[in-house]
Amino acid sequence: MSEPSFPPLFSGLAVEGAIDPFDKACVEAVKGCDAGLVVYNLGANTLRAAIVFAPDVVLADALAMLPLCGVGFQNALGALAPPEVAVHLDWNGDLRINGASCGRLQVACSDTDPAALPSWLVIGLTLPLWPTSDNPGETPDQTALYSEGCADVQADALLESWVKHTLVGINTWLDQGVAPLHKEWRALAFGVGEDMTINDFSGTFLGVDEQFGLLLRNAETTHLIPLTDLLETP
Repeated sequence: MSEPSFPPLFSGLAVEGAIDPFDKACVEAVKGCDAGLVVYNLGANTLRAAIVFAPDVVLADALAMLPLCGVGFQNALGALAPPEVAVHLDWNGDLRINGASCGRLQVACSDTDPAALPSWLVIGLTLPLWPTSDNPGETPDQTALYSEGCADVQADALLESWVKHTLVGINTWLDQGVAPLHKEWRALAFGVGEDMTINDFSGTFLGVDEQFGLLLRNAETTHLIPLTDLLETP
């Protein structure tokens, strides 16, 4: 496996062992690293990576990077995997391959105020390559990349592709606004029209608002759950 290469304005930082790229990226962001830093750990069983962003819009709008990175992942894997492999996105950042849960995206930021202009934002990716159990039938709702017909997809190539497709998405977002991202994300969203529970709210998943807040309808009302609820403490 070779060292991944990234587009201009992106730089790579490899970490090994138990070091979590998401945590490391947050530390580097707090220290003032340049935007575009990609911290990654290409383990034998798991691909973990994180990208540091420097938003120039308020947090409520900047959090579009979470669904944008999800669409970037789908595009990246779609370019490398067999055509029958289906990738879908949960609102909370979970990734699904052929309907089963397979890793996730997570987000942290320098601020939690939706109206604040954050100094940094980090999106992390965790993707299991091999199942943790010798009997995957015990967890039919969970899977791993190489269990889904993707054994020829190299982790370094997938990481490169994720960053490249994410960059394409960022450029489209900057040029055309959020509408194209909404269209792509809706086509990949998992569970629209189905019942779900998020943050103690239960109801039917109707979709998202302009800033990708979750719309959840029950018998009494429609709840709006903002993406800021997904922020993790760095």
